[in-house]
Amino acid sequence: QRTIRIVGSDITAIENGYTAPGNGDTVVDLRDSTVLPGLMDTHVHLTGEYSANSNLNRFVLNEADYAFDAARYARRTLHAGFTVVRNLGDAFNVTIALRKAIAAGDVEGPMIITAGTSLASTGGHGDGTNGWAARFDADPGPKQGVVNSAEDAKKAVRQRYKEGTDWIKITATGGVLSVAKSGQNPQFTDNEFRAIVDTATDYGMRVAAHAHGTEGMKRAVLAGVASIEHGTYMSEEVMALMKDRGTFYVPTILAGNWVAEKAKIDGFFPELVRPKAAAIGPLIEDTFAAAYKAGVPIVFGTDTGVSPHGDNAQEFALMVRAGMPPMEAIQSATSVAADFLDIGDTHGRLEAGKRADIIAVEGNPLDEIALLESVSFVMRGGTIYK
Repeated sequence: QRTIRIVGSDITAIENGYTAPGNGDTVVDLRDSTVLPGLMDTHVHLTGEYSANSNLNRFVLNEADYAFDAARYARRTLHAGFTVVRNLGDAFNVTIALRKAIAAGDVEGPMIITAGTSLASTGGHGDGTNGWAARFDADPGPKQGVVNSAEDAKKAVRQRYKEGTDWIKITATGGVLSVAKSGQNPQFTDNEFRAIVDTATDYGMRVAAHAHGTEGMKRAVLAGVASIEHGTYMSEEVMALMKDRGTFYVPTILAGNWVAEKAKIDGFFPELVRPKAAAIGPLIEDTFAAAYKAGVPIVFGTDTGVSPHGDNAQEFALMVRAGMPPMEAIQSATSVAADFLDIGDTHGRLEAGKRADIIAVEGNPLDEIALLESVSFVMRGGTIYK
């Protein structure tokens, strides 16, 4: 047993045993629970939640709709025990405003680290006009996150900086849910990759790369991205490169399983999407198992917004099933995630001087990892939310 003392938003001391409260202290008795640092999900999309109507929604929802949805999903995420998230791509840069509102205490939600609008190439995963009729004459450019040269890439990164993002998200290969044929092809040249990473570095940002196919993944790693998202067809060569360079793998097994199940439902996905979901989705868990055995650095991330918000913790059981010990799975969402996000000085551990982001579950998640799906207590920054 331990006593955690909190003043304001921070942990001030951790004492052995159950120590007596002082005058004016508020006592929260969690002696029958397991207490952990707040969890972190390094790959979410707070502005949406995929459904059979998602492609139609792009034409009928406006900025206000996405903003209210994001606030609702942020609250749900916090109540699931996730006190920090990295948002990798959204609509209308909503999460930049939401980040400010949560930090000001106006909205309930996790601390948000956001990439704003992701970067894509014309026709690539992340080009929001894929599947549109020609009469719309849609030709987005760097301001909208669509680039076709190194100069475009530099401008797009600078635009993200101007808008207030913390990271840069690129779609290094095709994807599953975009209305486009390939889910694997590389979508940037080496020069474009280098322009993105070098410009992001100049502006104090790091780059996360969505990647399913091997070639685009390899190009991204060699260019210096900080993380590979999904990594479905990750080869042994790419695993070795990532291990050598310290490039983190964000597995998103939950999203892979979710799209594979939905691909079985007639009409749920557009016909260009369905075969990709059926083929790519089931492979991610095996990739995770191989990457873990190879010693690739791994940090927790789910791609929630594909699957429902609030279900993020289901990823833990999938990681453990694929071979990661429960303690390492938990650390991937706490201390490892905090260090990866460059907030390890203030978050990710229950220590004096750290932010009072604390959760509790009834029972021991080391014995039953799925207990993390039923968080009974949530504190963020010294405030109790659940």
